[in-house]
Amino acid sequence: MSDKKMSSSRRQHLKSLMLQIAQAEEDKNSYMDENVPSFSVPESMQELQDLCKKLHQQIDAVDEQRYDTQSKVAKSDKEIEDLQIKVQDLKGKFRKPVLKKVRMSADAMLQALLGSKHKVSMDLRSNLKQVKKEVKEEVKDAADWRKNIEDKAGMDGRKKMFESDP
Repeated sequence: MSDKKMSSSRRQHLKSLMLQIAQAEEDKNSYMDENVPSFSVPESMQELQDLCKKLHQQIDAVDEQRYDTQSKVAKSDKEIEDLQIKVQDLKGKFRKPVLKKVRMSADAMLQALLGSKHKVSMDLRSNLKQVKKEVKEEVKDAADWRKNIEDKAGMDGRKKMFESDP
C-alpha cells in the first residue's frame, strides 16, 4: 500500500507551492535585512537615551505613514462604494425602499417640491364659490293639525277626508 505513486499533476502542484513559500520567505528576509538594522545594546546611559529618542522618531514616522495610508484606503473605499451605486443605478435593478407614510398638507407638499418658489396658498376651501342658502319658511299652525285629527276621528271623519280630497 505504501507503494502508491503520486500523480504527476499533484507532484507538480506541490512543487510549485513549495517554491512559492520559499520565495515569500526569501522576500521577507531580504526586506528585514534592508529595513531593520541589527540591534546592539548600548553600554552607556547617554547612548541608551539617544537610541530611545531615535526609536520614538521612527515610531512617529511610521504612525504618520499608517494614518496617511488609512485615509487613502478610506477615500478609495468611499469611491468604490459610490461607483458600485452608480453601476447598480445604471443596471436599473434595485429594490425600491419601503416608504413611510407621512401626513402632509398640500401647502407643505408644494413647499417641499418647489422650495422657495411656492407662494400660492392651497387652501381649497377659500377658493370655493360662496353660496347663500335660502331658508324657506313653512307655515306651521299648532292648532291646525290637532283640528284635522279631531275632524278625521270616527267614520264621519274618514268620509270627510275622502270628500275633501278632490
